[in-house]
Amino acid sequence: MTADAPRRDIVLVVDDAPGTLGMLNDTLEAAGHMVLVAQSAAAAMAVIERITPDIVLLDAVMPGMDGFEACRRMKRDARLVSVPVIFMTGLADSEDVVRGFEAGGVDYVIKPVVPGEVLARLGAHLANARRTRSAHAALDVAGRFLLAVDRDGEVLWATPQAAILLRLVGASAPGATRPAVAGVGEGARIPGWVPPAGDEVNTPPTVILPDGRTVEFHHVGRISRDEILLRVTAHDPYAEENLLRMRLGLTVREAEVLLWLGRGKSNRDIAEILVMSPRTVNKHLEGIYSKLGVENRASAAAVSVRALGSG
Repeated sequence: MTADAPRRDIVLVVDDAPGTLGMLNDTLEAAGHMVLVAQSAAAAMAVIERITPDIVLLDAVMPGMDGFEACRRMKRDARLVSVPVIFMTGLADSEDVVRGFEAGGVDYVIKPVVPGEVLARLGAHLANARRTRSAHAALDVAGRFLLAVDRDGEVLWATPQAAILLRLVGASAPGATRPAVAGVGEGARIPGWVPPAGDEVNTPPTVILPDGRTVEFHHVGRISRDEILLRVTAHDPYAEENLLRMRLGLTVREAEVLLWLGRGKSNRDIAEILVMSPRTVNKHLEGIYSKLGVENRASAAAVSVRALGSG
């Protein structure tokens, strides 16, 4: 693929019937997709440990692990929570359709599958997934590493950088196993999460990684009663904000505000990056000015540059 060629969407097709796999492979390849195939749920799990697909076509009924359980396991992985799963099923019973949605699927097609219908549904869900990925990537670029959990602390979705930090937390947890490294761990729960009583939310404790960094979870707010938004940050003892904190006697939040101030960001930009209100930014700036003995933004930014350049 050349630098100017569009990226091909990766479709993982999981079915124990070779004939269905072959037909879908040819159909999807002809439509311009990159196709990965697996003849069992276990084989699909091995594939997604190495490659993250853009969408999954998943047979509901297979020997061994069925599609419903496979989908539930995929959705426990922070990398895959936003990846659409379309079930392929010969089960016409509405109860089985409901099972598919409860497992985390976004749609279903009835077997024997009709190629044109599969392509149409695939296109619609890929477009929605692209918009979601773009929004999550934009949050990461802005320095806003966010994730959402349910009332039990299970991860519902995470921006890419937040997912990386979650996997590091899972890998460093006592007794962590290989699945924890690959996908935050069985159940994908936030460590130390306490289910809220009513509308009260307890922010999870800080987790210390083996390399000395600390991962902190901050409660941002509720998206709905069963979807709680958290901000995740990793603090390196030698990172710039921590140097500012130690060298200038600032709080963690004051150091973060001063760092972005020194990078030329406006109060509104800083508020968006750090997920706080502009009024809170102003309050932190008042504390910064007082501690640094300065009177304005330019002087505070100059102090920040000198502190970071002092070696």
